Amino acid sequence: MIPDENLESLFEAPPMAEQERMVEALLFASSAPMSLREIEARLPHGCAPAEALVHLGKRYEGRGVALRRIDDAWAFRTAPDLGFLMQKEQVEHRKLSRAAIETLAIVAYHQPVTRAEIEEIRGVSVSRGTLDMLIELAWVKLGRRKMTPGRPITFIVTQTFLDHFGLETPRDLPGVRELRAAGLLDNRPPPGTLLPEMEAEDEDQEDMFE
Repeated sequence: MIPDENLESLFEAPPMAEQERMVEALLFASSAPMSLREIEARLPHGCAPAEALVHLGKRYEGRGVALRRIDDAWAFRTAPDLGFLMQKEQVEHRKLSRAAIETLAIVAYHQPVTRAEIEEIRGVSVSRGTLDMLIELAWVKLGRRKMTPGRPITFIVTQTFLDHFGLETPRDLPGVRELRAAGLLDNRPPPGTLLPEMEAEDEDQEDMFE
């Protein structure tokens, strides 16, 4: 018969330093960002992955790779200031059409948004092929149905989209002021363009994601 103290040790979580190593190994081996729930499911009983991630993030501060949160998941990514080293390895597989870029921007800034709402903002109809291509690229996915007559399907951006542009959440999308500073917006956008009713303050923009 196993003594009580030995039995208890079988269910005792490893030291935090060892938990850190385990989380580090999981993230390096994973081909995609891992959620806290996915990490916890792979760790021994009693582990605290959230705490381990905090310690791990601090340990990688100032290193060539950094621990990044992407939506509700975690992954190692090249440090932002070293991104220029990877530019030669970047390959452009497909260039988005203007319609696709406008549709993607509307989804990103107005999500969850229906096809009818996209068409209303753009002022023209949206072809099925445009949305299908964005879904195929894994930058847009189907969201929840809207509680309006007909319960239309909505569209939202994906974790892949956020990861590609180095965003933690859609709230990190640049505001009107930042877009103007970058030269992407010259004047106040006319009614019906990509960023309606956002003239203002960055706080107003955040309300769209609540």
